[in-house]
Amino acid sequence: MVGACSAAVGRALGLWRKKEEGAAASEQNQSGNVEGGAASVKLRIMWWGPQSRHDATLKALEAYTKKNPHVTFEPEFQGFDGYIDKLTTQAAARNTPDIFQMDPAWFKDWAASNRLADLSAVNVEDVDPNLLSTGTYDGKLYAVPLGNNAWGIIYNKAIFEKAGIPLPADNWTWDDFFRLIREAKPKLAKDQYLVKDLTTDGGFYSAYQLAKGKGWPRTSDGKFNYDKETWLTWMKTFAEFRKNGLVPPPDVTVSDKQFDAKADLLAQEKVLMRGSHAAEVGGFDSLKPGQLAVIPAPSDQQGSSWLKASMYWSVSPDREHEDEAIKFIDWFINSTEAADILTTSRGVPVSKKMLSHLEPKFSDVDKMGIDLINRVAQNAQTFDPGPGSKGGWSKFDKEYENIVQMVMFDKITPEQAWEEVVKISKEIES
Repeated sequence: MVGACSAAVGRALGLWRKKEEGAAASEQNQSGNVEGGAASVKLRIMWWGPQSRHDATLKALEAYTKKNPHVTFEPEFQGFDGYIDKLTTQAAARNTPDIFQMDPAWFKDWAASNRLADLSAVNVEDVDPNLLSTGTYDGKLYAVPLGNNAWGIIYNKAIFEKAGIPLPADNWTWDDFFRLIREAKPKLAKDQYLVKDLTTDGGFYSAYQLAKGKGWPRTSDGKFNYDKETWLTWMKTFAEFRKNGLVPPPDVTVSDKQFDAKADLLAQEKVLMRGSHAAEVGGFDSLKPGQLAVIPAPSDQQGSSWLKASMYWSVSPDREHEDEAIKFIDWFINSTEAADILTTSRGVPVSKKMLSHLEPKFSDVDKMGIDLINRVAQNAQTFDPGPGSKGGWSKFDKEYENIVQMVMFDKITPEQAWEEVVKISKEIES
């Protein structure tokens, strides 16, 4: 009887131990492992872009986690405005996300200051070497390009046609552009304009100076290269437009917030044109479906639009999951599953195999972005990201923005502003 009781107690103790061991194993899986033994990983990932890019990226992250259950994501996304400021603050605190979107304009600066991890392990055999080289620094790959891209102009073709405004042609010039600003206004509503006041728009001014054959306003090695005559012509032209009511008042111009349905001047139909990258066409179309068209920027002595990588994925060297981040990026550019989800949300796919896979499925909006790339390529400039913020350029940018805003609000003349620009340029290291 005693033996039977002892045996029963032993069986009960054995079942209790198994239950406790199972609970402990389950708790361990939840905290550090998943079925199959892989350690659980949470990757912080950050990007900018329109809502269409956010939606596509979130679907891709969900698909990757379904395929790799041990990997989950902590996404951070926003519009382009303020993105680099946030990223720079995070980097200063050594709190950069595991994976983050990188722009060609910042790449060189970040790579030179050791803020990017080496991504040479990513499979890039189907990526154009010329495109790949733009994410390479000192022989190492620090930024994986995510799309082919081009900068040009997007415009509301529907309103052009309704108002009887002639559509621009690929061979148009900057004189044609300025003439169109003057001729379009009488055909538009009181608070409608062809473009916003471009006094402070660095992208448009760069295109104008490039077209004049004067090069980029700042050189790759950090030299100040704003051309005085070209710059003053630009500033005086828009001063005339402001005076004659041909561009929006300054307070309207500064309220513009790209891709914000309530603040984007193109979305509000307060302007009919604005600068756009091919990778952004889908975002603009989501605000004005079926109404938009694209055109290369005007030319002069040469073209003024440029080709570039749309953006990159980069990885923080300060995080502990570099290997998992690299595996994700590899899947992101080389997987047909990812390609089907992302389509052209970051530009034309960089993998030749993925491009071939997607071509039969491209929507009209996808084709519009590709069309801009192909048309710009006929007379394209090579994008030069410049020196980044090194050598005093970070301080220059802040002071320059203040100066050109003072011009736009008619607080100082273009000539006075030029003197101030030259003065702050003296602080840039040679």
